Amino acid sequence: MPLRRWVDSAGHAIEGILYAAKTQRHLRYHFYTAIFVLILTYVLGVGRTDFLIVAIAVILVILAEMINTAIEYVVDLLSPEHCESARIAKDVAAGAVLITAFGAVIVGYIILFPYFSTSFRKGIYIAKHSREEITLIATILVVIAVIVLKSFFGKGHPLSGGMPSGHAALAFSVWVAITYSTESFAASLLSGALAVIIAQSRVAIRAHSPLEVIIGAILGVTITLLLFFIFL
Repeated sequence: MPLRRWVDSAGHAIEGILYAAKTQRHLRYHFYTAIFVLILTYVLGVGRTDFLIVAIAVILVILAEMINTAIEYVVDLLSPEHCESARIAKDVAAGAVLITAFGAVIVGYIILFPYFSTSFRKGIYIAKHSREEITLIATILVVIAVIVLKSFFGKGHPLSGGMPSGHAALAFSVWVAITYSTESFAASLLSGALAVIIAQSRVAIRAHSPLEVIIGAILGVTITLLLFFIFL
C-alpha cells in the first residue's frame, strides 16, 4: 500500500538520522546548538522573518553534516585502503560543512546582534509569544529531544521501540498545548484521554516497554509545560 511504503521510507530516513546522531559527535553538537539557538531566538523575541532565516541556516548546517557523513561512508566502502583521491573527497566534504557552519555563524550574528543590543540597553527580559508559536517550538524541541535520546540509548527503531517513546512524547506534548491553547476542560480531558490511549497502544503492541512510554510522556509534558510557563 502507498501509505505503508511511505511509512517504511520515513522509518528508514529517521533511522539514518538516529544512526548519524549516534555515531557522529559533531552532528550531536549541531543538534544541541539547534536547541540552544531556537530557545535563544524565542527569548530575544526574534521576528518571524529573522527566525525563518536563522532556522534555515541551522537546518543547512545539520544537512551538510549528514551529507558529509554519507560521503565518508561511501568513500570508505569504495576505497577501504588509503587513497589520495579518497582523502581529497573527505576533505572537500568536510570543507563544505565548515563553510556552511561559518556562514550560519555570520548570518546568526547579523540577525541576532540588534536583538542583543536592545536587550543590553533595556535590560534582560524574556519575550512573550502566542500559544501557536509556543506549540510549534515545543513540537520541534520534543522531536529533537527524542532523536538525541534515542541515539544516546541506541535501542529500537525510529518509529517502533527504543528509549523514549516518541509517540507518547508527542501525544502528551499536544495534550499540554491543547490545554493551554483552548483553556477548555472538555478539550483537555479528551486530548489527555487520546494521549493515554496512544501511549497504552505502544505497550499493547509491544513496541515499547511501560518505562519507555512513561519517560516519553514525562519528556513531552515537561518540555511543553516549561515553554508555556516561560514564554506565555
